[in-house]
Amino acid sequence: MQSSDLKKLNENFTYMELDNVLIAFGLTLFAGLSTGIGGALAFFTKHTNKKALSIALGFSAGVMIYVSFVEILAEGRNYLIESLGLINGSWIAVAAFFGGILFIGIIDKLIPSYENPHEIHTVEEIGKHKHKKECKRLMRMGLFVALAITIHNIPEGFVTFASTIVDVKLGVGIAVAIAIHNIPEGIAVSFPIYCATNNKKKAFFYTFLSGLAEPLGALIGYF
Repeated sequence: MQSSDLKKLNENFTYMELDNVLIAFGLTLFAGLSTGIGGALAFFTKHTNKKALSIALGFSAGVMIYVSFVEILAEGRNYLIESLGLINGSWIAVAAFFGGILFIGIIDKLIPSYENPHEIHTVEEIGKHKHKKECKRLMRMGLFVALAITIHNIPEGFVTFASTIVDVKLGVGIAVAIAIHNIPEGIAVSFPIYCATNNKKKAFFYTFLSGLAEPLGALIGYF
Protein backbone atom coordinates (compact mmCIF):
# COMPACT_ATOMS: atom_id res chain seq x y z
CA MET A 1 0.00 0.00 0.00
CA GLN A 2 1.38 3.41 -1.01
CA SER A 3 1.96 6.22 1.47
CA SER A 4 -0.83 8.27 -0.13
CA ASP A 5 -3.24 5.38 0.42
CA LEU A 6 -2.19 5.10 4.07
CA LYS A 7 -2.64 8.85 4.53
CA LYS A 8 -6.11 8.67 3.01
CA LEU A 9 -6.99 5.69 5.21
CA ASN A 10 -5.82 7.51 8.33
CA GLU A 11 -7.86 10.58 7.36
CA ASN A 12 -10.95 8.41 6.92
CA PHE A 13 -10.56 6.98 10.43
CA THR A 14 -9.73 10.40 11.88
CA TYR A 15 -12.99 11.85 10.59
CA MET A 16 -15.22 8.89 11.42
CA GLU A 17 -18.60 10.11 12.55
CA LEU A 18 -19.02 9.84 16.30
CA ASP A 19 -22.48 8.33 15.81
CA ASN A 20 -21.07 5.39 13.86
CA VAL A 21 -18.42 4.77 16.50
CA LEU A 22 -21.02 4.78 19.29
CA ILE A 23 -23.32 2.47 17.29
CA ALA A 24 -20.39 0.13 16.65
CA PHE A 25 -19.47 -0.01 20.35
CA GLY A 26 -23.14 -0.45 21.29
CA LEU A 27 -23.62 -3.39 18.92
CA THR A 28 -20.43 -5.03 20.15
CA LEU A 29 -21.50 -4.59 23.77
CA PHE A 30 -24.93 -6.04 22.93
CA ALA A 31 -23.35 -9.10 21.29
CA GLY A 32 -20.94 -9.64 24.19
CA LEU A 33 -23.51 -9.23 26.96
CA SER A 34 -25.69 -11.88 25.32
CA THR A 35 -23.27 -14.35 26.88
CA GLY A 36 -24.57 -13.08 30.23
CA ILE A 37 -28.14 -13.78 29.09
CA GLY A 38 -27.16 -17.40 28.58
CA GLY A 39 -25.51 -17.41 31.98
CA ALA A 40 -28.67 -16.12 33.65
CA LEU A 41 -30.89 -18.59 31.78
CA ALA A 42 -28.81 -21.48 33.10
CA PHE A 43 -30.00 -20.77 36.66
CA PHE A 44 -33.67 -21.10 35.75
CA THR A 45 -33.49 -23.83 33.12
CA LYS A 46 -33.97 -27.40 34.24
CA HIS A 47 -34.78 -28.84 30.84
CA THR A 48 -33.40 -27.95 27.42
CA ASN A 49 -35.93 -26.72 24.87
CA LYS A 50 -34.25 -28.46 21.96
CA LYS A 51 -36.66 -27.04 19.38
CA ALA A 52 -36.03 -23.43 20.42
CA LEU A 53 -32.29 -24.07 20.65
CA SER A 54 -32.24 -25.60 17.16
CA ILE A 55 -34.18 -22.68 15.67
CA ALA A 56 -31.93 -20.10 17.35
CA LEU A 57 -28.70 -21.81 16.30
CA GLY A 58 -30.01 -22.42 12.77
CA PHE A 59 -30.95 -18.76 12.40
CA SER A 60 -27.57 -17.68 13.78
CA ALA A 61 -25.72 -20.00 11.40
CA GLY A 62 -27.78 -18.78 8.44
CA VAL A 63 -27.08 -15.12 9.15
CA MET A 64 -23.35 -15.76 9.66
CA ILE A 65 -23.06 -17.79 6.44
CA TYR A 66 -24.94 -15.12 4.50
CA VAL A 67 -22.90 -12.15 5.73
CA SER A 68 -19.67 -14.15 5.37
CA PHE A 69 -20.18 -15.02 1.70
CA VAL A 70 -22.24 -12.06 0.51
CA GLU A 71 -20.70 -9.22 2.52
CA ILE A 72 -17.41 -10.00 4.28
CA LEU A 73 -15.73 -12.06 1.54
CA ALA A 74 -16.83 -9.63 -1.17
CA GLU A 75 -15.69 -6.54 0.74
CA GLY A 76 -12.37 -8.14 1.70
CA ARG A 77 -11.77 -9.14 -1.93
CA ASN A 78 -12.45 -5.59 -3.13
CA TYR A 79 -9.97 -4.09 -0.67
CA LEU A 80 -7.28 -6.63 -1.59
CA ILE A 81 -7.84 -6.08 -5.32
CA GLU A 82 -7.32 -2.34 -4.80
CA SER A 83 -3.97 -3.02 -3.14
CA LEU A 84 -2.68 -6.13 -4.94
CA GLY A 85 -4.48 -6.29 -8.27
CA LEU A 86 -7.33 -8.45 -9.56
CA ILE A 87 -5.64 -11.85 -9.70
CA ASN A 88 -3.50 -11.67 -6.54
CA GLY A 89 -6.22 -9.93 -4.52
CA SER A 90 -8.86 -12.49 -5.52
CA TRP A 91 -6.69 -15.52 -4.77
CA ILE A 92 -5.50 -14.18 -1.41
CA ALA A 93 -9.08 -13.33 -0.36
CA VAL A 94 -10.32 -16.83 -1.19
CA ALA A 95 -7.28 -18.51 0.39
CA ALA A 96 -7.63 -16.46 3.59
CA PHE A 97 -11.38 -17.12 3.81
CA PHE A 98 -11.25 -20.89 3.40
CA GLY A 99 -7.94 -21.10 5.27
CA GLY A 100 -9.74 -19.56 8.25
CA ILE A 101 -12.44 -22.22 8.01
CA LEU A 102 -9.79 -24.95 7.93
CA PHE A 103 -7.94 -23.41 10.89
CA ILE A 104 -11.08 -23.27 13.04
CA GLY A 105 -11.93 -26.84 12.01
CA ILE A 106 -8.51 -28.04 13.21
CA ILE A 107 -8.94 -26.20 16.53
CA ASP A 108 -12.37 -27.78 17.05
CA LYS A 109 -10.90 -31.23 16.41
CA LEU A 110 -8.03 -30.70 18.85
CA ILE A 111 -10.17 -29.41 21.75
CA PRO A 112 -12.07 -32.15 23.62
CA SER A 113 -15.75 -31.94 22.70
CA TYR A 114 -16.90 -31.63 26.32
CA GLU A 115 -14.74 -28.53 26.85
CA ASN A 116 -15.31 -27.00 23.42
CA PRO A 117 -17.60 -23.93 23.52
CA HIS A 118 -18.69 -24.64 19.94
CA GLU A 119 -20.09 -28.02 20.99
CA ILE A 120 -23.57 -27.31 22.36
CA HIS A 121 -24.43 -29.37 25.45
CA THR A 122 -27.88 -29.75 26.93
CA VAL A 123 -28.71 -28.80 30.50
CA GLU A 124 -29.47 -32.43 31.25
CA GLU A 125 -26.09 -33.53 29.91
CA ILE A 126 -24.19 -31.11 32.15
CA GLY A 127 -26.46 -31.48 35.17
CA LYS A 128 -26.06 -35.24 35.46
CA HIS A 129 -22.52 -34.69 36.75
CA LYS A 130 -23.59 -32.98 40.00
CA HIS A 131 -22.03 -35.66 42.21
CA LYS A 132 -19.43 -34.23 44.63
CA LYS A 133 -16.50 -36.07 43.06
CA GLU A 134 -17.32 -34.32 39.78
CA CYS A 135 -17.38 -30.79 41.24
CA LYS A 136 -13.67 -30.14 40.71
CA ARG A 137 -13.89 -31.40 37.14
CA LEU A 138 -16.96 -29.28 36.45
CA MET A 139 -15.28 -26.16 37.83
CA ARG A 140 -12.21 -26.81 35.67
CA MET A 141 -14.41 -27.33 32.61
CA GLY A 142 -16.34 -24.12 33.24
CA LEU A 143 -13.16 -22.07 33.64
CA PHE A 144 -11.59 -23.55 30.52
CA VAL A 145 -14.72 -22.83 28.49
CA ALA A 146 -14.79 -19.27 29.90
CA LEU A 147 -11.15 -18.80 28.84
CA ALA A 148 -11.81 -20.23 25.37
CA ILE A 149 -14.85 -17.99 24.87
CA THR A 150 -12.95 -14.95 26.14
CA ILE A 151 -10.16 -15.56 23.60
CA HIS A 152 -12.47 -16.07 20.64
CA ASN A 153 -14.79 -13.18 21.64
CA ILE A 154 -11.98 -10.66 21.08
CA PRO A 155 -11.80 -11.15 17.28
CA GLU A 156 -15.62 -11.31 17.18
CA GLY A 157 -15.74 -7.87 18.81
CA PHE A 158 -13.09 -6.60 16.40
CA VAL A 159 -15.06 -7.85 13.36
CA THR A 160 -18.39 -6.47 14.64
CA PHE A 161 -16.88 -3.04 15.29
CA ALA A 162 -15.00 -2.83 11.99
CA SER A 163 -18.00 -4.05 9.98
CA THR A 164 -20.31 -1.49 11.60
CA ILE A 165 -17.89 1.34 10.81
CA VAL A 166 -17.92 0.32 7.13
CA ASP A 167 -21.64 -0.53 6.92
CA VAL A 168 -24.09 -0.26 9.83
CA LYS A 169 -26.51 -2.79 8.28
CA LEU A 170 -23.70 -5.32 7.96
CA GLY A 171 -22.67 -4.68 11.56
CA VAL A 172 -26.22 -5.22 12.81
CA GLY A 173 -26.46 -8.56 11.00
CA ILE A 174 -23.17 -9.78 12.42
CA ALA A 175 -23.99 -8.53 15.94
CA VAL A 176 -27.37 -10.30 15.96
CA ALA A 177 -25.88 -13.57 14.74
CA ILE A 178 -23.06 -13.42 17.30
CA ALA A 179 -25.50 -12.50 20.09
CA ILE A 180 -27.69 -15.52 19.33
CA HIS A 181 -24.79 -17.97 19.35
CA ASN A 182 -23.34 -16.34 22.49
CA ILE A 183 -26.40 -17.34 24.54
CA PRO A 184 -25.71 -21.12 24.54
CA GLU A 185 -22.03 -20.31 25.09
CA GLY A 186 -23.05 -18.46 28.25
CA ILE A 187 -24.92 -21.54 29.44
CA ALA A 188 -21.82 -23.66 28.71
CA VAL A 189 -19.79 -21.42 31.05
CA SER A 190 -22.17 -20.75 33.91
CA PHE A 191 -23.92 -24.08 34.38
CA PRO A 192 -20.81 -26.21 35.12
CA ILE A 193 -19.50 -23.54 37.53
CA TYR A 194 -22.89 -23.27 39.21
CA CYS A 195 -23.13 -27.06 39.55
CA ALA A 196 -19.64 -27.19 41.04
CA THR A 197 -19.97 -24.27 43.49
CA ASN A 198 -23.74 -23.80 43.93
CA ASN A 199 -22.90 -20.10 43.70
CA LYS A 200 -24.98 -18.14 41.16
CA LYS A 201 -22.99 -14.93 41.58
CA LYS A 202 -19.68 -16.63 40.85
CA ALA A 203 -21.08 -18.46 37.83
CA PHE A 204 -22.62 -15.29 36.40
CA PHE A 205 -19.44 -13.31 37.10
CA TYR A 206 -17.28 -15.60 34.97
CA THR A 207 -19.89 -15.64 32.21
CA PHE A 208 -20.24 -11.85 32.24
CA LEU A 209 -16.46 -11.44 32.24
CA SER A 210 -16.04 -13.64 29.16
CA GLY A 211 -18.67 -11.56 27.35
CA LEU A 212 -16.79 -8.32 28.03
CA ALA A 213 -14.01 -9.58 25.76
CA GLU A 214 -16.11 -8.46 22.77
CA PRO A 215 -16.03 -4.74 23.68
CA LEU A 216 -12.30 -5.23 24.28
CA GLY A 217 -11.99 -6.44 20.69
CA ALA A 218 -13.94 -3.37 19.57
CA LEU A 219 -11.56 -1.13 21.51
CA ILE A 220 -8.58 -2.75 19.77
CA GLY A 221 -10.35 -2.22 16.43
CA TYR A 222 -10.94 1.44 17.26
CA PHE A 223 -7.29 2.16 17.99
